[in-house]
Amino acid sequence: MKKAERLNQELIFLSNKHSFQLKDLMNEFHISKRTALRDVEELERIGLPLYTESGRYGGYRLLNQKLWIPVYFSDEEVEAIFFALNALKLLSSTPFERSYPHIRQKLLATLPKSQQENLERLLGVVHYYGVAPVKHPAYLSLILRAILEEKVLHMIYHQHGREIVDLQIYELFYRDGIWFCSAYEMNQGKWGTYRCDDMADCEWAEGFQTYSLAELKDFQEKYENNYHNIPFRCRLTEFGRELFLKHHYPNMFLEEREGISYLTGGYNVEELDYMTHYLCSYGQHLVIEFPENLKASYLEQLRKMQTLQQ
Repeated sequence: MKKAERLNQELIFLSNKHSFQLKDLMNEFHISKRTALRDVEELERIGLPLYTESGRYGGYRLLNQKLWIPVYFSDEEVEAIFFALNALKLLSSTPFERSYPHIRQKLLATLPKSQQENLERLLGVVHYYGVAPVKHPAYLSLILRAILEEKVLHMIYHQHGREIVDLQIYELFYRDGIWFCSAYEMNQGKWGTYRCDDMADCEWAEGFQTYSLAELKDFQEKYENNYHNIPFRCRLTEFGRELFLKHHYPNMFLEEREGISYLTGGYNVEELDYMTHYLCSYGQHLVIEFPENLKASYLEQLRKMQTLQQ
C-alpha cells in the first residue's frame, strides 16, 4: 500500500476513536514501529488533532472536534467524484438546499489550476444523459426530514382529485423525471406510492403513534406481496429484453427459459390502465401470454391508437 493511501486509511481508522497506541496502527496496517511513528507525525502535520499521553499505558489522545479530517483522493477518484456530480446536474429539484452544480463549483475551486483544467477536459468529452424533473416538487426537504425523524406529514394530495392525507413516509426516490415516495396513510391504514409534485400544503401532523423505519419496511413488503395479486407473463424479443432492462418497475421481473426472455410479475386490478400503457411501449417486441383481461385491454388500446391515425 502506498504511503498516501495508507495515511488516508489511517485517518478513516482513527476518525471514531478517542485514543490510540502505536501498536493499533502497527497491527491494523502491518507496519513497523518506526513507520507508525512517522505516520503519526505526518497525520498531525496534515491536521489530525492529537496530543501525547505519557506513562506505561500512554499513547495518543484525539481532541474532540467537529471539523472534517482531510481525506486525500487519487486523480482517478477525483475524476469519478466530479463525473458523478456532473451526471446529477440535471436534478434541479433535490431534498437538499444546495444544488449539485453549486457543490461541484466549490469542490473544483479547492483543486490546483492544472487539475481543474484536466477535469474540465474530461467532463467535456464524457457525458451522462438522464431525465430532467418533469415538475418541481415543493416539499422534498420536508419529506426527507419527516423520514429521518419518523414523523407524519399532513397534506393535500392532488393526483386523483383533491384528497387530505396523513402520511408517514418510508423512502424517497427519483424515477423517469419524477420524485416519488413510499408511505403509510395513517387514517386508512393503507400503503401506497405518492408523487411528490402532487403534494400541497404539507405540514407536520401531531397526535399519531408513529412507526420505526423497520416497521415501515415490513408494511411495504407485505403490501408488495399481497397487492400485486394478478400474475402476468409476456414473451419478449431480444430488443424487448433490452427495453425491459432500460425501463421497468418493482413489480416486474425478467425470466429466461430455454433461450426465451419473459416479462413476469403481478399487478392489481386498479393498475390495469397503467400496465396497458406500459406494455404498449414495447410495440412489436412483446406478446402477452396471460391473463386474458390484460391482453384484451392491450388490444383495445391498440385499436384506439389505430383509430387516431386514420
